[in-house]
Amino acid sequence: MTSDRLPTLLRLARGLCAAGVLAWLFVAGLAGFAVASPDTSFSSFVESLWPPAQARGVTRATFDAAFKGVTPDPALIGIVDRQTEFVKPIWENLASALSAQRVSQGKAKAAQWADMLARMEKVFGVDRYAVLAIWGMETGYGAFIGKQNVIRVLATLAYAKYQGDFAKEELLDALDILQAGDVTPAQLRGSWAGAMGQTQFLPSSFKAFAVDFDGDGRRDIWTSVPDALASTANFLKNQGWSGGQPWGFEVVLPKGFEATHGEESKFAPYSEWKGRGVTRPGGAEMPGSGEATLLIPAGLRGPAFLVTHNFKVIKTYNNSTSYALSVALLGDRIAGRPALVGTWPVKERILDVAEAKELQTRLKDMGYDVGIIDGKIGEQARDAILTYQAKSGLVPDGFPTLALLQRVRAGH
Repeated sequence: MTSDRLPTLLRLARGLCAAGVLAWLFVAGLAGFAVASPDTSFSSFVESLWPPAQARGVTRATFDAAFKGVTPDPALIGIVDRQTEFVKPIWENLASALSAQRVSQGKAKAAQWADMLARMEKVFGVDRYAVLAIWGMETGYGAFIGKQNVIRVLATLAYAKYQGDFAKEELLDALDILQAGDVTPAQLRGSWAGAMGQTQFLPSSFKAFAVDFDGDGRRDIWTSVPDALASTANFLKNQGWSGGQPWGFEVVLPKGFEATHGEESKFAPYSEWKGRGVTRPGGAEMPGSGEATLLIPAGLRGPAFLVTHNFKVIKTYNNSTSYALSVALLGDRIAGRPALVGTWPVKERILDVAEAKELQTRLKDMGYDVGIIDGKIGEQARDAILTYQAKSGLVPDGFPTLALLQRVRAGH
């Protein structure tokens, strides 16, 4: 998975990424990680959780069963301490996401669960292919859901005071799940980040959005495909998915096209894009109504897209343009839609984390609003780059290249 991560993990998990925390979740906020005081034993920490758990309605029997034999996991601390130093180009992430095997498996799953998916679409109004693609991206259609003890994972992070009370609150939510009886402690398994089930929900997301879609009286996102996929659809619905609308589509930009400030967040009627010379490959017609915003994740040398509000909804699952585009395009491939016409600038060397931080820092010093300086070139940083390019007489497209960094270094 890939990411233009949100400025802080806390905003990510509690705000826009309430559902799919994913494997990189706890790496993103390394600066917030602080080991608990050495005079506080793990057993004392666990016991300190009893009053808030009891206040939530958790019984002592449930509490004791959850923590029976649970010890802190030192290996988890090592995982958190390893921060990614290299960011893959979006085209490499897409190549992996859209592998022939993943597409063929998705088509097989679409056929296998066709009746259930049709019912899911009717109930929640969410496109089945978006849900199937999330399933494929998160766990390989349920093949890799994680075997970690979620209570142990979250207790370790909470004991280490990771991101303040974030892990502690998720741990208490996990106890609520056990109290509700949807799953036993032995069944409460997930990734080393605490994400659970076939589409990787945090405990808080499970509480808010998990549904019993197979009618067995339990919300089981681990072994029940209907429950897992319908829960994901329920999440997307509650984030504002608009039924009957696409996520977007590829477009062809006219020669000499110049992006403008705020392009990635400025929604405009399709007629306006048509007026700017934007067309669809193969002469396909623009929709007669609705609005979209332009997405050019690799600048003017790569494929371009008009994306709708539904694309932004996909980003609430993982606030990464690369991830959301992977989901969108994987869903298209599963549905049998054609591959991209545009090509990616695969020979372009993208900036590594240190270089991206340098670019962000230098632009900020020049008065541009780049957001959090984190080495991740997200929407806000790309807009700052685009604005700089326009003011500097360059073709504005928001794409961070080594040549651009060198120009900024030179003070131009």
